[in-house]
Formats: sequence, C-alpha cells, structure tokens
Amino acid sequence: MAIFSTLSEDWRSIRSAEVGYDSIVCVKQVPDTSNITVEAMTAEGTVNRSALPAVFNPEDLNALEAALDVRDRFGGTVTAIAMGPPNAAEVLRECLYRGADRVILLTDRRAAASDTLATSYILSRAIEKISRYDFIFCGRQAIDGDTAQVGPQLAEKLGVPQATYYEQLVELDQRTARVRRNVGNGWEVLEAELPLLCTVLDSANEPRPASARRVMGYKRARTEDGLKRDVAKELSGASAEQQDAEWAKRLEVLKMEHLLLDQWDLDDIEADLQWCGLTGSPTKVHRVQSIVLTKEGHTEVPATEDGIRQMTQELILDHTLG
Repeated sequence: MAIFSTLSEDWRSIRSAEVGYDSIVCVKQVPDTSNITVEAMTAEGTVNRSALPAVFNPEDLNALEAALDVRDRFGGTVTAIAMGPPNAAEVLRECLYRGADRVILLTDRRAAASDTLATSYILSRAIEKISRYDFIFCGRQAIDGDTAQVGPQLAEKLGVPQATYYEQLVELDQRTARVRRNVGNGWEVLEAELPLLCTVLDSANEPRPASARRVMGYKRARTEDGLKRDVAKELSGASAEQQDAEWAKRLEVLKMEHLLLDQWDLDDIEADLQWCGLTGSPTKVHRVQSIVLTKEGHTEVPATEDGIRQMTQELILDHTLG
C-alpha cells in the first residue's frame, strides 16, 4: 500500500474526511480514428492528428460516469485529469458539464511523444500531488493506441490494487470494494481494499449527458494558457503590452468566479524528466496502417461443408484471416 503525503489546505476543505469517497478520473482527448483516410496519414505512416477532429476518448466517458455514480451513491468528490496539449482543456470542460467537481490539465512540451510508460509515470506524479483518493477510474483503452496499458501501469507505479475490465460496483463497505469485471466468456467479482484503480469498459454504463445548467455555468472556464490564446486571437492587432494587460484583467475575473482551471506542468508535479517524453519512452511506433474495405455487394455461401471450406479459403487468400 502506497503512503501519501498530507493534503494541503485547498479545495478539499469543503468536505470532512469522514464523508464519501474521492475519485480521480484519467481522461484523454484523442483524434477521431473512426474514419482515417489517406489525408490523415503522414509520409512516415503515422496519424496526422491535426487532420482529424479531436474527441473525448469514448471509454473515458464510461470511466467518468463510474466515478460520478460512486459520488452520487456514497458522497465524495470527482476530479478529472487530462494530459495533453493546451486544447485538451476542452474535454475537461466536458467533464465539468457532466458533473465533475474539479479538473486538472497536465500540459508541458517536455511531455510530448510520451508512450504509455512515460504517460503512466507522469499521471502517477500528478495523482501523488493530489495525494488523497479512494478510487482511480480510467477508460480501458484509448482509440488512438488501443494498448490498454496506461491503467495497469499507473496502478503499479502507485502501488494500489487494480480491477481491469470493470463493469459494476457490486458493494462498497467502508474501505473494501467488490467489483464485477468482464472476463470475456463471463464475469467475476473481485474484492479489494481501497484505494483501487479500475479500467472501465463501454458496457459498464451509459454516460450521462451534459447538464444545460452546468454548461452555462462552466462554458467560460479556461486555463491560464487558454485564456492567453483567446486574448491573442481577439486582440490580434493590439500590442503585446495591451494583450498582457487584458489577459491579467480577465484572469482576475476568472479567479473571482472560480472558473480558472488548474494547469500543471512537469515542474509542478516534481517529475523526473528522464522518465518523461521521448527520453522516457522506450516504445517506438513503426507505422500506422489504414485498412479500407472496398468490396461492394455480397457473396452467398451455400450452407454446406464445401461452401464453408471455399469461403474460408477465400478469406485466407485476401488476408482477412491468417
């Protein structure tokens, strides 16, 4: 069991230590890989992320819903963390719209090109900075990598038990949780002591829609960098001094209205740079291949042994099988 430092006197002062459970949700903004075309591929065979719209990683929405369900049933808080470029703040606003209590953006150019090992390390440092939690929820995997590695690696780095392929919280008795996990041909119930990390399947729940009231309340929420970009775009003809003055003015307003989103870099979480970014990433992507099925119409297969044999041979020849 990991030992965590005492939490500083900040946002958690709104609730006592005896009430509810604190959940952390790791979310990710990903390129929409549902329809990758030639234009979305680079000459090196990798995905050109700028050519694809950015979306909320689907199973991370299920992870968020699982955390919100724990809070709704037992009380507590939900904190969402996203690691990525500054525009990843968009998925954090979406978390607020759906009910999250707090969001944190981890953004730093030195974290670029992080593989799953480096990503899990950086997330572990951020979670240790938060310090106090009972559950960590992650989507099973991200659609831009499909590795399903970050959640388990994160649990190992934090030294907490993990329940992969999570589908349901069966029972929660003080510091002991019983969860149901899908094992492919059935399911099993796993019992673990808190804190517990769960990787959540899309079959676990139906994510709630955004609340119109919360959308109106949080649509102006920004990080410091996001606000600076907004000002630079709106006052593109103004001098740097004028832009800085307007940014500082708006920054104070966001702080007063509690709409300034937390933004951390690698220094804030005291990360060791040798484990971050390209330096800390032993995985190298050889290529990303786009496979497009172009055959039209259908083929009728006789319901005979010869018909099945012929169909299997054709599938092997066109590399659908084998």
